[in-house]
Amino acid sequence: MRLLYAEDEPAMSEAVTEILRRKNYLVDAVYDGEEALDYLLSDNVYDGIILDVMMPGKSGIEVLSEIRRRGIGTPVLLLTAKSEIADRVEGLNAGADDYLPKPFAMPELLARVGALVRRRGEFLPDDLKAGNVTLSRTTFELSTQSGSIRLSKKEYLMMEMLMKSREQPVSTESFMTRIWGYDSEAEVNVVWVYISYLRKKLAALGANIQISALRGRGYLLEEMKNA
Repeated sequence: MRLLYAEDEPAMSEAVTEILRRKNYLVDAVYDGEEALDYLLSDNVYDGIILDVMMPGKSGIEVLSEIRRRGIGTPVLLLTAKSEIADRVEGLNAGADDYLPKPFAMPELLARVGALVRRRGEFLPDDLKAGNVTLSRTTFELSTQSGSIRLSKKEYLMMEMLMKSREQPVSTESFMTRIWGYDSEAEVNVVWVYISYLRKKLAALGANIQISALRGRGYLLEEMKNA
């Protein structure tokens, strides 16, 4: 499961992100409202969003209001030091799915995040399938009847994008923006390198699907002929 976590306090962000990752969530951490909105509008692939209300640039409620206005229905948990009823009502009226005042206990945050992603508007199963290949969204393993291989984080994210896209190619630019980020200094050929890694792992597993390169359009998962 993939989360966007927007929190402007670096120490808090680092601590919460580390715990979420230990629970097998993939977390993109951002530090202000404008950056959070940029991530959400560039390619909304998140299962849940955690927004601190008090952030520079744009507040959590402003970010929430904007994504709801644009039709993004991903579940949102608001975090804030404010605990007055009026603030909770404002957040819920803006489209929040849940509300947790600071300071909070980590077990409660984890429980609320778990409930949040279970009730997301667009259901995605724990396992994604294409041909004879299964991708586990909880263990990050790529599997066929021949065996399983655990993917690195970037390999997993690329494979997830390809399997969710199905009949639509994923462009190099989409991979770069979504996985390496706007400010990355990585060269675009890093996408080809990771595509090569994935092709080798699919071949090792005896997959009947392949990653095809479409000139000027990107990459697409296709079933192999005569497989």
